[in-house]
Amino acid sequence: MRTRLFLISAVIFALDTFTKWLVNVKIPLYGEIDIIPGLFRLTHLENTGAAFSIFADSPGPWAGRILILFSVIALLVISVLLWRNGSAVNVTTVSLALFLGGTLGNLSDRLARGRVTDLLDFYVGSHHWPPFNVADSAIVVGALLLAGNVFFGSRK
Repeated sequence: MRTRLFLISAVIFALDTFTKWLVNVKIPLYGEIDIIPGLFRLTHLENTGAAFSIFADSPGPWAGRILILFSVIALLVISVLLWRNGSAVNVTTVSLALFLGGTLGNLSDRLARGRVTDLLDFYVGSHHWPPFNVADSAIVVGALLLAGNVFFGSRK
């Protein structure tokens, strides 16, 4: 069962890495391609902060170092939890696998380039959701699954 969970993480990491590479090669920095005009476009942005550009405007290198440290700690904790609970595939372990893949994706970007590529841009008129990537999506879906399981899961 652990193999399946780590496979989920590997697929998320690979998909995130591939989409970021593709955007870096095909779309110039700050460029965009409309997919659904008025709703969704692919863009090429570089984010030195955390998800949704939190800490992106922080002066000095401290924010990036803290994000790397936090990511490494999160990877260790998630890996231990997955290893301990990985004998079953359930909402909790799938959530952890999504966290692991997403955290690996953004950490590898941050370590290699000091920033994370964001490419998915949803908007309506002038109202934009902050651009994000596949790794961010996996982390958010994992968090929603985990929260849903905690609040609405079966009680034994």
